[in-house]
Amino acid sequence: MPGTKGMTEMPAYILDLDGSVGALPGAERIDLRHWHDQLRFACSNGRLQSFGQALRNLLPVTSGPVFFGSGDFHHLSLPLIAAAVARQQVPVRVVVLDNHPDNMRFPFGVHCGSWVSRVAALPTVARVDVAGITSHDIAAAHAWENRLRPLYRRKLHYWSIGVDVRWAARVGLGHAFHDFDNADAMCAALSEDLAADTAPAYLSIDKDVLHSDVARSNWDQGCLHAEHVLAIIAALRPRLIASDVNGEVSLARYPQWWKRALSAIDQQPLPDPAQLATWQSQQHAVNLALLHALE
Repeated sequence: MPGTKGMTEMPAYILDLDGSVGALPGAERIDLRHWHDQLRFACSNGRLQSFGQALRNLLPVTSGPVFFGSGDFHHLSLPLIAAAVARQQVPVRVVVLDNHPDNMRFPFGVHCGSWVSRVAALPTVARVDVAGITSHDIAAAHAWENRLRPLYRRKLHYWSIGVDVRWAARVGLGHAFHDFDNADAMCAALSEDLAADTAPAYLSIDKDVLHSDVARSNWDQGCLHAEHVLAIIAALRPRLIASDVNGEVSLARYPQWWKRALSAIDQQPLPDPAQLATWQSQQHAVNLALLHALE
């Protein structure tokens, strides 16, 4: 398949934005901590474009998996995905493992929960699947906050666990919402769906999709375990063109008052500094397993 060169020949990269990603075998680290305050949680459209340009100058045309810190930076997947899919000769399927839809309305630029609709709008993206959602961001009470256009256009699908999404069928969106009673059922259905596809694929993993017993993150968490994520990777692996991993745990520093206010509204949990080293050690073990599966 064009553009699906095995990633075993390409090194992984660590975009070091918050010092949270430990050393990974064979991975090259790029110090980007000077971008931390500008990008964490949210940024202007212009700032994200500038960062995307910086990445084009720093990263090779193709690479192995890219690790880049806290889920507070998940919107940085947008320039990574845009660069990866632009090189493909056929449309790409993008799979996002996340406890949240990341498809919410945000009128002040882009933030870590508002970037997915922009990926769905890329002409070289066939479809986006956000899977592992247990957040009530997709329940009826928050329906108005979701960007509905990509859902109606069948460019975006939600795969959730234990969320009441009956409202979607009433407004003609039943095709885009796939809810399951447990993680096993969701992962089996998604893996079957992915295995039946032939399109090249990009995978973005926010580890807040994992149960907190597996790895703690900066956000409220889902219920997947490592074996679920590895099964999804296995279903995608033959045609995976690129991937990224975030969802580390780190201490947030928001110099901007409005970021502190929005973070409080989103009820972002504060990591316990006394537990930080232990939690980052758990995260590191997960990263090693993901690196091995994605290489």
